[in-house]
Amino acid sequence: MEEKKLGLKSVISVSVGLVIATSCLVSLGQGAGTIGVIFIAAMVMACLLNMTTIASLSELNALMPNTTGGLAQYTLASMGPFPTLISMVGGYLLCNVLSSGVEASIFAYAMEQTFHLPIPRLVYTIVMSVILMIANLKGVDMFAKIQDWVAYLLVGSMALMGLIGALGLGTGQEVHQPYVMASDFSSVISMTAVAFWLFIGAEYAIPISKEVKNAKRNVPLGMMLGLVIICIVQSILVLGFHNYTDWGELADSAAPHLLYGVNLLGQPGMIWMAFVAALAVISSQNSGIQGLSSICQGMAKMNMMPQCFARTNKNGVPYIGVWFVSIAIMIFAVASNGSADAISFMILVGSVFWMISYILAHIDVIILRRRLPKAPRSFKSPGGIILQIIGIIGTVYMVLNISTDPAERHAIWILTAAVFAVLAVYAFFWIRYKMKIPVFKSVPLEKVMAMENSMYYLIRRRRGLCK
Repeated sequence: MEEKKLGLKSVISVSVGLVIATSCLVSLGQGAGTIGVIFIAAMVMACLLNMTTIASLSELNALMPNTTGGLAQYTLASMGPFPTLISMVGGYLLCNVLSSGVEASIFAYAMEQTFHLPIPRLVYTIVMSVILMIANLKGVDMFAKIQDWVAYLLVGSMALMGLIGALGLGTGQEVHQPYVMASDFSSVISMTAVAFWLFIGAEYAIPISKEVKNAKRNVPLGMMLGLVIICIVQSILVLGFHNYTDWGELADSAAPHLLYGVNLLGQPGMIWMAFVAALAVISSQNSGIQGLSSICQGMAKMNMMPQCFARTNKNGVPYIGVWFVSIAIMIFAVASNGSADAISFMILVGSVFWMISYILAHIDVIILRRRLPKAPRSFKSPGGIILQIIGIIGTVYMVLNISTDPAERHAIWILTAAVFAVLAVYAFFWIRYKMKIPVFKSVPLEKVMAMENSMYYLIRRRRGLCK
């Protein structure tokens, strides 16, 4: 039996890796700049809400361990292929490729603004993407080494920069301003939608669970610890923002982390924050490539994507997925170069799909609890289905308040509905004529688990049950 290579620290690094991204630093600055230090309260609420999702996904992973596709397989077993295909293509692939592309573009912008070298902005993006693609093709061991080092350097750098500012130890001029810009409960609640983005993505540790030692303990624990660490580090940064960056300038800045770095330590601080931005894009993109390629592999095993995505190289890596995700990220990075506002709008649309996927995870738990009450689970979320109900209500609220601008909010809803409609047509025909299974009927859990075996679709193809 092959020895599992990843421990608790790797689970934490993967959970932290996708969550702490450059766009999160931007959202952190905008949220804090709008209501002040009280934004920490909004962050705590958003963190707790995301923990309900982690609890649900951990229970689903305990019920169906070692599944490659994660949420795709859970939803297939509870609600059937139709919502599965829509949520995974829209909620994970589209959203993450879009956001990773913009992350790479923001990183290139930070490099250009900091170092002023005669290098085109897109070169930074392409070089970074190619390096991470090659590293991921080397296998899970190389992925873990990069992720561990980068994630802990990133968290350490952010924490140290935050502490320097919070304790007033910076070399720059301190700013005297109120701690709180808006103290009423409604203002804090309204900013939880902004804070929610700061904690999305911790579940990317699920696809690597079969590579984790003592997964039934380390996977849920690692994801929870990852969220707690992120909340603490970002809270310290908010305190640092208060002492060295004007709230108004912070809220309006396209790169608040660079603004804070300059105000805190001058040019060295800006370089340091550019280094943090580089670590953030390496961490998030490394996690994204690994996680999305694994999800594509799992969906291919279920015949929900072309079978080529299930192929692996000599290192056991689903290389078609790695190539596909890496190239797609580069394409969207190029598209966002000079048109970041349009792509940022698309990220908000993608985040709605992501939130819908979280709602489906909670529903999956409720359905499978009722359908399979005595099935063995090494982890079970406490409190019956209370956490799932709280998670559903809270996430629906986030969807309804995805933007503070009413016009933008309605535009997001309309575009989301349009994408849903297109994906619904695609899903219907793919399931009906490619998978050749009932469109709206759930698949028995044991059959979903059997799909992990390479012989499953070989036998079905021989019998003419699928193409």
